Amino acid sequence: MLFDVTNYLLVDIDNEFSRAFAEYSFNHAQSQSPSGLIAAGSHTRQLVKMMFDELIKDYCYCDFENEISVSELATYLHDHHKIKGVLFNRVDYLLGDDKQRFIYNSLHKSRFLVSQDENGFSFSPVKDPGHSNHLSCHTDIAQASLNLIETDEQFNKNK
Repeated sequence: MLFDVTNYLLVDIDNEFSRAFAEYSFNHAQSQSPSGLIAAGSHTRQLVKMMFDELIKDYCYCDFENEISVSELATYLHDHHKIKGVLFNRVDYLLGDDKQRFIYNSLHKSRFLVSQDENGFSFSPVKDPGHSNHLSCHTDIAQASLNLIETDEQFNKNK
């Protein structure tokens, strides 16, 4: 394992790959404490099982084809976790169309493709440029929706 995946977001598109990666990460971690990996995807049942097995620290439902869902994920991650970067199954990332890759590249400035081989898993940085916008969990933009709600509540109190 090249680096500690604690506080990295694993984009769960292929739940078999995600589980295998989480198990490998957990079994090869430096410490024996529960995993620090966070996962997001639409396979909620599988994510709950991984959390119950202590293979991930937290999970969040996210439909990565829906910008509203991704924006809600970004806000949740910004409010509750300090994400260091995002991990993608290499195959899933490469199969994504331009719109999907835009969403993936907006999640965080630090992004890695994960590949499985006979020796375990390997990581390579995403070469595509990253974007900082409402879909990013590492900027204050992710907190914008919370600020708008607070401003609206203050406005209603002053009426």
